[in-house]
Amino acid sequence: MPLMRIDLVKGRRTPDEIKQVMQIAYDITRETFAVPADDRFQVVTQHEPYEMCLLDAGLGIKRTDDVILIQILSTPRTTGQKKAYAKAAAERFQAEMGLRPEDLMITFATNHAEDFSFGLGKHQFLDGEL
Repeated sequence: MPLMRIDLVKGRRTPDEIKQVMQIAYDITRETFAVPADDRFQVVTQHEPYEMCLLDAGLGIKRTDDVILIQILSTPRTTGQKKAYAKAAAERFQAEMGLRPEDLMITFATNHAEDFSFGLGKHQFLDGEL
């Protein structure tokens, strides 16, 4: 159950383009993490340009206001899966949306079964429902 947060600069994309960003990110999650079709949890937040500061950490990466930050919170994934996700995302966003690879930043964080409640005050992973 990856929870995906996607941060964008406000006004840079149409609603259809935002849906496309979400779909591409989800499709890659299905392919690289092997999640089921109905395992989709995404939140998009749009920010004023001055509310996002994503510098290059000394790598010489020059970002534009087209930047997309994808944060994936998930049960443990292998290093190979994370590398495959990042590579596929850079390629697909460039091919399908013309996004420069420099304008895509991805971060992964790990949580565990006991960290999820999908609603109803239950812990569905712990209770054996999932």
